[in-house]
Amino acid sequence: MIYDIDRDIYRIAVPLEGSPLGTLNAYFFRGPEEDYLMDTGFHTAQCEDSLRTALRALDYRPDRLNILNTHLHMDHTGLNHVFVGKLGRIYISGVDLDRMQRHYRKDGYRRGTRDLREGADQAEFETMLLNGPEKNSADRFAFDAGRYVPLADGQRLDLGPCTLQTVLVPGHTPGNAMFYVPEKKLMFTGDHVLFDITPNITFWPEYDNALQRYLESLERAKRFDVALALPGHRGSGDYRARIDRILLHHEHRLAEIETIVGNEPGLTAYEITRRMRWRIHLDENGRFPPAQLWFAAGECMAHLDKLVADGRMCRVEGEPYVTYHLP
Repeated sequence: MIYDIDRDIYRIAVPLEGSPLGTLNAYFFRGPEEDYLMDTGFHTAQCEDSLRTALRALDYRPDRLNILNTHLHMDHTGLNHVFVGKLGRIYISGVDLDRMQRHYRKDGYRRGTRDLREGADQAEFETMLLNGPEKNSADRFAFDAGRYVPLADGQRLDLGPCTLQTVLVPGHTPGNAMFYVPEKKLMFTGDHVLFDITPNITFWPEYDNALQRYLESLERAKRFDVALALPGHRGSGDYRARIDRILLHHEHRLAEIETIVGNEPGLTAYEITRRMRWRIHLDENGRFPPAQLWFAAGECMAHLDKLVADGRMCRVEGEPYVTYHLP
């Protein structure tokens, strides 16, 4: 489906097969000499066919198509290499680009070491790897770093129909970005502000207290004058009111974890995860779907990191697991 946003600016709904997100909102910008596509979807045949059909309907120029990414996740970058034109470039924040380069060289961090210390058993973790976001990972194709252009905070891009201002909002990823159009008061929020669901905030190695950084980024995002927010998934809504609700949601999450640990001291992060309230459909045995456990446990650990940093929680390095206690 294609939706008009403004003159020469369109939203493309790209189906995300097997994802509870449902669709990706990709955005197409028709310029005078070249075109731009913001985010591309998973590296799957369904995403590729859907996106190509929409781009053809918009009469895009394949050789002159540039890609602009809000962040590094595979539902936003998976088809970069397929759609970038022969004369095009791929733009993403320098911070996320560095993470991608390390991942594709296979010398970067692979999630697992912390999960196993935090209460995941080996078989459970291997199942999560097979069914989680890694199944659509970039290992399936070559990463051409030479096609990428790093973006810095405040950097402007003239796309033709509008000029975008890069707004770095770390949290969802270390180099997560939004893009602002001051003259139209449009904000392409990516996954920083979503309106029907709360963005997943997980822990990142070598990146302390991701949740704290995300909350600070939300406060920064509130300062922009936004008439229309254009998110990476699902629908839109009142921009500032939604930010306030997300901030409140995380306050409630932090308090919920304190209550759980207060009632049962010495739990692991995975035990805490299973005691938290989630809008997740469990299987017939009351277990998390593997992909959803991956995201839920990561989010639980991000909240635990903030509680520990704030002095509201104690992290005990025991054997075989790390456990948590109130001070």
